[in-house]
Amino acid sequence: MRWNIPADRMPMAASGDAAAGGVRDVPLIERERLFGNPSRIQGRLSPDGRWLSWIAPSNDVLNLWVAPADRPDEARALTDERVRPIRSYFWSPDSRQLLFVNDQGGDENFRLFGVDVESATQRTLTPQEGVRVQMFGVSRHVRDHIVVGINDRDPRWHDVYRLDLDSGALTLAMQNDGYGGFLVDESLEIRLAQRPREDGGEDFFRVQDGMVEDEPFARISFEDSANTGPAGFTRDGNTLYWIDSRGRDTAALVAQNLDTGEMHEIAASPKADVTGVMADPDTHEIQAWAVDYLRTEWHVIDPAIGDDLAFLDGELEGDVHVTSRTHDDRRWVVVNDPVTAPPTTHLYDRDRRILTTLFVSRPELVGAPLAGMTPLEITARDGLTLTAYLTLPHGSGADGFTTPDRPLPMVLLVHGGPWARDDYGSNPYHQWLANRGYAVLSVNYRGSTGFGKSFTAAGDGEWGAAMHDDLIDAVNWAVEQRVADAKRVAIMGGSYGGYAALAGLTLTPDTFACGVDIVGPSNLKTLLDSIPPYWEAGRRQMYRRMADPETEAGQAWLSERSPLTYADRIVRPLLIGQGANDPRVKQAESDQIVNAMAEKSIPVTYVLFPDEGHGFARPANNIAFNAIIEAFLAEYLGGRAEPIDDALKPSTATVPHGADYAPGLAAALQTAIV
Repeated sequence: MRWNIPADRMPMAASGDAAAGGVRDVPLIERERLFGNPSRIQGRLSPDGRWLSWIAPSNDVLNLWVAPADRPDEARALTDERVRPIRSYFWSPDSRQLLFVNDQGGDENFRLFGVDVESATQRTLTPQEGVRVQMFGVSRHVRDHIVVGINDRDPRWHDVYRLDLDSGALTLAMQNDGYGGFLVDESLEIRLAQRPREDGGEDFFRVQDGMVEDEPFARISFEDSANTGPAGFTRDGNTLYWIDSRGRDTAALVAQNLDTGEMHEIAASPKADVTGVMADPDTHEIQAWAVDYLRTEWHVIDPAIGDDLAFLDGELEGDVHVTSRTHDDRRWVVVNDPVTAPPTTHLYDRDRRILTTLFVSRPELVGAPLAGMTPLEITARDGLTLTAYLTLPHGSGADGFTTPDRPLPMVLLVHGGPWARDDYGSNPYHQWLANRGYAVLSVNYRGSTGFGKSFTAAGDGEWGAAMHDDLIDAVNWAVEQRVADAKRVAIMGGSYGGYAALAGLTLTPDTFACGVDIVGPSNLKTLLDSIPPYWEAGRRQMYRRMADPETEAGQAWLSERSPLTYADRIVRPLLIGQGANDPRVKQAESDQIVNAMAEKSIPVTYVLFPDEGHGFARPANNIAFNAIIEAFLAEYLGGRAEPIDDALKPSTATVPHGADYAPGLAAALQTAIV
């Protein structure tokens, strides 16, 4: 069976013709350059300043590398991962080890590993199978151990352990019987325990000598829960910082005296929450704070770093991020992101005020036709202001920033969460799709975080309703502004963004020309029934922001807002990507809607990766699925496409259903069909 698309919804031109004129003349950026392994990322200085570290490929898999700080050319690989890439890490406080977490096949049962810098000897520090480690405390001032949480006794709750960094021994510090998390101070003493309430709020309790006090030290209402939380202690332990929306809408930076309980506001913005801070590496007093409305803006409190930040801002193009500081604070690692060029990592010598380039994350993109990103505001139908980010192709007559010379095919790229946000900066998906000839629009629909508690709360109970209306309003804005061709708009996203794609094709079946769902839930009841046990602390918050499945009304809501309920309404092409080991949105979520469509003889193309989870971590798998997306969008929107060729061969992609439903994909997908 082929897709029967009504004539008035057919692409305006054959595949590739959407990129007519100047767009067609722009060089194609190969998928490998955008989604393959980066050259180097996450540069860090050891706390003592002796070493530089980063993540880079070894045997085509991302591993940890180290070099003397004054001789970065003498780099060597410390780890030898052959399958699962290392995606993040941190230094031990004694500068002797690099520590990282990794899972198996995307199951998110993260284990903690340590690798000695001198000998490259690697140890599994939390070897338990089927158990997930949490980091509770690392301090530069306590160099012999760190504090971790392990849920081997009860999968819902993480007991607190002290991990000796020399011997690897784990010592139980506190058994956890119902607490969602713990806060330790810079001496690695447990100071606060957080417990979820039945109403979706949370209480914080003081901890004394391993015992939790009976009365709450702080109470956070459900309404404040998404925007309020502790932000760390000063070194002396006398001051606790909060990002705090209590008594206000946007979250402020607040300091609390722990002896008196007195709180005073340090900084706030009327448009967005305070989202970032810089703290002195010795005293841990806040030196600067950031707010991100359309773009991140830093504000200096401590003049000791003010001149440095001003110098960096003047020397570097694009947004500047300080990502690592030595204990003596004389050297920093700084990343700048111009968007129209790949991010670059620098070493900054504060004493001499010298900036030295260390590496470019993707040197193969230097000189590539990377497009700019425009932050903007869109007004929803009820008057709510939505922030959004638009990327337009080079050659579209818009210099990459404003309205093109004619409406373009467009991809509405929806962020996951939904309690998260899109922001300004380098985005490989925006660059890739714009290079193929599409306008790309990402919008912070209601329910997104970072814009105040009322904006987040505006999404409560609005899955598939006002949250979806915001996405439709963003599409209508793009059409009215002559950015998008109304007949050639796709909806695509992962996690909640995948849900949005399914909702787009079921709840508003005539709006989009096609949809791409990546690990998105189709049945909200089974989604809530199958959440991982270690999410227990947030269960009631999810119920209040969605619906309570333990009530009749909640069950009705979950059915009403589930795309699975309306699978028979789908009349536009749908592509689904899923990881078989996903613990959040299980494979059954994709299986259900694929089976429902098959029963109605509705075409759907379904790609399954047996070694992935909630998203695709292995570059070979990511490139393979993006090659499929690219051919799919070219088929139904008319943009450019790099040939699939052998893109699927290094991957584990299987096609359980629908390899013959997408004409432009059939030959390539047949090679991966099971």
